[in-house]
Amino acid sequence: MAANPAYDPALDAPAEKPPLSARLLRLMRKQPLGTAGALVVVIMILAAIFAPWIAPYDPTANNFEFMHQAPSGAFWLGTDQFGRDLLSRIIYGARTALVVGFVSAFIGGSIGLVLGVASAYFGGRFDLIFQRVMDVFMAFPLIIMALAVVSIFGTGIQNVIIAITIPFIPRCARVVRSSALALRDIPYIDAARACGYSHTRIILRHMVPNVMAPYLIMITAFVGQAILLEASLSYLGLGVQEPTPAWGLMLQGGAEEYAESAPWIAVFPGLAITIAVFGFNLFGDAVRDALDPKLRSQ
Repeated sequence: MAANPAYDPALDAPAEKPPLSARLLRLMRKQPLGTAGALVVVIMILAAIFAPWIAPYDPTANNFEFMHQAPSGAFWLGTDQFGRDLLSRIIYGARTALVVGFVSAFIGGSIGLVLGVASAYFGGRFDLIFQRVMDVFMAFPLIIMALAVVSIFGTGIQNVIIAITIPFIPRCARVVRSSALALRDIPYIDAARACGYSHTRIILRHMVPNVMAPYLIMITAFVGQAILLEASLSYLGLGVQEPTPAWGLMLQGGAEEYAESAPWIAVFPGLAITIAVFGFNLFGDAVRDALDPKLRSQ
């Protein structure tokens, strides 16, 4: 049989993927705000990791000879009421913000992930009671719930993480449950039940991996909220305590007393909080756009 002269074998060859640099450039053009947010996140992480080499001074060392120094060549962002370099404290404060943000977001989101999937899987009376309990927790604003938890457990970075983690659990559980409800009656879940798999295996190995998209979106949003909550608690004196560098704690020491004589004490930590939260929010929006099939197809 004669070969078809119109057939071109090259048409069946798999298309070559563009290089990584070209794909990154395309992504940056498509998501400029997300790229800006990712850049802020990367800078914060690098500053936190290399803080001992980047910070020009010891962030906890008091030097009363240089109290209330305005920004200058020696102190780029000035000094506070104890003569401590603000730039060094802001750099080290990124460590506190990221530790509280990532740990509380990951733990709260992960617990909410499992509970939300379990609620959707079991359904019935369990789901009804569980959702009513979640409604009670969600009736309180984040800051009010965090204040209540801190008042019980006390101050300190560990207790701040607990106080921020607890309000995140019902919010992630509610979002994940809505996605897991569509998976409960899918044939492969019925097949897993028919094979005699335990409820724990079905939930963790067959349902949880299929609701990771909303989980990751919630995690990125929670980090920015956790940073803001930690700063709020520290500003109120219920969070991180001296001499640990923390942005909210720096605001507490200079926002009111030195607003006129040394405004830089409050301005620069406030800018750090604003940029960090804004960056994580932009990055979270980009993650949502990348993982949402409806938005990705547009």
